[in-house]
Amino acid sequence: MIFGNVRNLREYFFLEDGVFECFRYAKEHDLCEYDRGSHEIDGKRLFFNMIECETMEAEKRFWEAHRDYLDIHLMVEGREQIDLNFVHNMDVKEYVKEEDFLSMEGPKNGSVILEEGDFLICYPGDAHRTAVAVDKAQKIRKAVFKVRI
Repeated sequence: MIFGNVRNLREYFFLEDGVFECFRYAKEHDLCEYDRGSHEIDGKRLFFNMIECETMEAEKRFWEAHRDYLDIHLMVEGREQIDLNFVHNMDVKEYVKEEDFLSMEGPKNGSVILEEGDFLICYPGDAHRTAVAVDKAQKIRKAVFKVRI
């Protein structure tokens, strides 16, 4: 996993081209103008989901990971905590291939707080639990870019 802010992208010169395509797209398009839902950039190779949800207590959220796509969580509005661990530390449940969704249970190993402009890149070995409230529940908007690997 990689945690950063779009103001400092030069520090991440080593990232995959597909990741930079996402950041370029975000810079050239006003993400605030997009409706909730899925938006294609390059078919199934590269797209993003605009998420609008309410953060809540960690116990009410679920753990996930992906095998076919990188996740790039880019915060547009609000504050969100994302809890983290490694898949190999978790009790892995069912993998749904059509949705590229691996469910699991277990404790957090750490967490990050995303604010406007912050991003978190999750690789296949990175378990994450999203939409956890920081201080109190609040509405958030973020783009979750999906890059096929």
